[in-house]
Amino acid sequence: MKIRNDLATQEAATFCDSGDNPQNPRRREILLTAGGVVASGLLPGGLSSAMAAPKGADIVAMDATALSAIIKRREVSCVEVMDAYLAQIKRVNPRVNAIVALQDEGKLRAQALERDRQLARGQYMGWMHGMPQAVKDTAATAGIVTTQGSPILKDYVPKEDAIIVERAKRAGAIIIGKTNVPEFALGSNTVNPVYGDTVNPFDLTKTVGGSSGGTAAALVARMLPVGDGSDFGGSIRNPSAFCNIYGLRPTAGVVPFGPSPEVFIQQFATEGPMGRTVKDVAMLLSIQAGFDKRAPLSVHLDPKLFAGKLERSFKGARVAWLGDWGGYYPMEPGVMELCQAQLKTFSNLGCIVEPVKPMFDPAVLWKMWLTHRQFIIGNYLGTFYAKPELRALMKADARWEVEQSLKLKPQDLFESSAARTEWVMALNTFFEKYDFIVTPTAQVFPFDVKTLWPKVVAGRTMETYHQWMGIVLPWTLAGTPIMNIPVGFSAGGVPMGMQLIGKRHDDFRVMQMARAYEQATGWVQKNVPAIAKAG
Repeated sequence: MKIRNDLATQEAATFCDSGDNPQNPRRREILLTAGGVVASGLLPGGLSSAMAAPKGADIVAMDATALSAIIKRREVSCVEVMDAYLAQIKRVNPRVNAIVALQDEGKLRAQALERDRQLARGQYMGWMHGMPQAVKDTAATAGIVTTQGSPILKDYVPKEDAIIVERAKRAGAIIIGKTNVPEFALGSNTVNPVYGDTVNPFDLTKTVGGSSGGTAAALVARMLPVGDGSDFGGSIRNPSAFCNIYGLRPTAGVVPFGPSPEVFIQQFATEGPMGRTVKDVAMLLSIQAGFDKRAPLSVHLDPKLFAGKLERSFKGARVAWLGDWGGYYPMEPGVMELCQAQLKTFSNLGCIVEPVKPMFDPAVLWKMWLTHRQFIIGNYLGTFYAKPELRALMKADARWEVEQSLKLKPQDLFESSAARTEWVMALNTFFEKYDFIVTPTAQVFPFDVKTLWPKVVAGRTMETYHQWMGIVLPWTLAGTPIMNIPVGFSAGGVPMGMQLIGKRHDDFRVMQMARAYEQATGWVQKNVPAIAKAG
């Protein structure tokens, strides 16, 4: 393959693609220069034209860390990377519908070309230099529509970026568009009336989960090298489990959430990284994390910590298997079995694995969750609900949240906060004995995408649109770091995952354990959906 790795050749390609007159003197000058460079056999970075550069399919198959390294070494150009991902999106996205609001290809290639020019000048921006990045459609993107999956916001274009978007851009990322979400990110099925349904790359009839479902689908289908998500009630964890990838809900405050008109009451939603490898997740966290004065409850820490060495021994680490909380959470047949089968992986790593009883009444946690959720979501959406013409555009679950919030009394919120304090104190005591907790990420396997949410799980009726995913909610309330780790596939061929839970602010150690598990299992690398492979 002829290498197109030099800046002049990229410029020539850009001029050609732009439809410029072939007699344009500037264009002919660039082409002549490009030919001279290639003919000499020498390319920037000390490469030889005899060397084989990665092809498009090879580029999108790489993990983000490997891709970042070859971009930095100029073994592949940012334009080539952009072309490879745009080709993969063009081929796969019409069937999966994970990436939305895709930006103009010519402008994206021009941005990639500028990243190459920066490298030629020795201006390396960071780990995401030249990487295509689509942002979850709940995070504000300046100049790019941010709909949150709602027809109310279908034309809303923010004037400023969310903090995580600012930081990704600062590290060199090129924002190519957004990733699809459920309406207002409510529920764990990525369907909405603005962009339609996102389906699971492992089975195109099934849900991808949510609310970071578009990100998860885009990652596993190789349409993004790495991705961002956000998690209030499992919105990073659940789609990661349903797509056989890794996703971290960080300790509350590690990743600043905002800018936002309210920065104190909202302590439950947090943004975080998702990826096909634990290293990719850790590297993206090293960009997202760190204090920001616009989010005063964010944590002062050195984000470079997360770019450190992940490999370490876990001999003697104590792992508590909490399972289905003594039967409180109903489970679709097969979920518990897949998770339990992977407990031996921790034992093989030298861990001491013990089944444990619930350390707190899960019924109290459920009531606590409903109160906090209704108060926050109901007030956030209340301004829309107050206007009949906008209320009519809201899905039923969104209206329900507002209507429930109107019934709350101040005492309800205070009592719920006091109960949350008891829960965190009980968990602190529990973690004096154990280093990690493991429990399923979901109670059901990916279901039909046309089913908005499961009404019955293992014979039990689900009373709300999120009760079927209740097993993720205690950890939201605790504010602990939680990582989804893949555990295998159902008899029908769809993925499942397990939550790996650590002590507050033990995010790096959680990722180190996940890395040891990843090396021992290789679930992601061994199981690539057919749609993601070049045909």
